[in-house]
Amino acid sequence: MSPRYRNGANQAGTIIAVVADVMALILGLWILMYLLDANRANDFVQFIHDVARWLAGWSHDLFTFDEAWARVVAGYGLAAVVYLFVGHAIANRVHRH
Repeated sequence: MSPRYRNGANQAGTIIAVVADVMALILGLWILMYLLDANRANDFVQFIHDVARWLAGWSHDLFTFDEAWARVVAGYGLAAVVYLFVGHAIANRVHRH
């Protein structure tokens, strides 16, 4: 395999891993903001919440714990772990080929 092709695959794998990391970071940041009771009227907090809600749309309210904080941690945390796992698995696959 030519070095040029390999370099492109490495760059693509790196980009995929970074995107997965950023997605997980946003979800983790929202969990932290929720647990620390961040001011939801703040534009930055609202932006992070909106992006996290969109990213975790498939796992939001997946669990029905009695405590709201447990639902947030489980729902958004699951999405973060899945994005990390799947993103890095795809990135590793791209790096190998």
